[in-house]
Amino acid sequence: MIVVGGEALVDLVPGESKVDNDLTSLLPRLGGGPYNVALAAGRLGAPTAFLSRISRDRFGRALRERLTDSEVDISMVQSGGEPTTLAVVALDERGAASYAFYTEGTADRLVADPGPLPENVSVLCLGTLGMVLEPGATTYETMLRRESARGVLTALDPNIRADLIADADAYRERFLSWLPDVRLLKLSDDDAAWLAGGADPVTAAKGWLDAGVDAVVLTRGADGLAVHTGSAEITVPSERVEVVDTIGAGDTVQGALLAWLHQHNVRAITELGEPEWRAALAFAAKAAAITVSRSGAEPPKTEEMV
Repeated sequence: MIVVGGEALVDLVPGESKVDNDLTSLLPRLGGGPYNVALAAGRLGAPTAFLSRISRDRFGRALRERLTDSEVDISMVQSGGEPTTLAVVALDERGAASYAFYTEGTADRLVADPGPLPENVSVLCLGTLGMVLEPGATTYETMLRRESARGVLTALDPNIRADLIADADAYRERFLSWLPDVRLLKLSDDDAAWLAGGADPVTAAKGWLDAGVDAVVLTRGADGLAVHTGSAEITVPSERVEVVDTIGAGDTVQGALLAWLHQHNVRAITELGEPEWRAALAFAAKAAAITVSRSGAEPPKTEEMV
């Protein structure tokens, strides 16, 4: 089973007036980076559970319902009386998204450590606000180290939201401390450059491999996907579609990669050669193309991937 841990929130997305970012046309969309990863993996047929603390408010009830509708196990979801985190989304003329978050006193950041995960858990995926906002960030960090030590395939997508990182240098140091316990690191070119203090993303990826990561997957927007391992650098192109917005694109890549690994019974990504990586990246690129052709984060289902 794949366990995805992190925040579940509501994106307030521009409607028909999206280019002008008209606040009167904002529409609620259920999301959050890890939440979207879980949806993508579940919809693509991988046994997936979501681990978080979700509000009992109206948004929280809708978040749970969407998980179950996407075949995601919610038995690890904790409940809280605090409100749901909100993110107000602005889109530029290319459909690229930026976010303003409302996180103070919200439910997801108060997640409790569930202890060692069940023996049937083969993958733990973490990222985004879950690895930033305390006290939840410390909880997820503890889980990352514990599950890595017992041989679980650990995946991380930092999915940087710089406005919520009060001390960038301290976060970068903390990120580096996670790398010996991360097997699969997936991030955008922009996030890689930010984490590396402006350095070239490919150079940064090589440094992170030296720090202990088994594979670094870089998403490059319209330029496709690339994976860097200790022995290879492999790229695949993006699929050409009309982009509505990019919300959830990177999350879909991560969820699709995890689903592909499950479908092919991969327990250690060091087992993968160039043909397997090309197939995995192409699968993820196709899933992401479907997501960006829709409004909000709507990862595809298995039957849409034919």
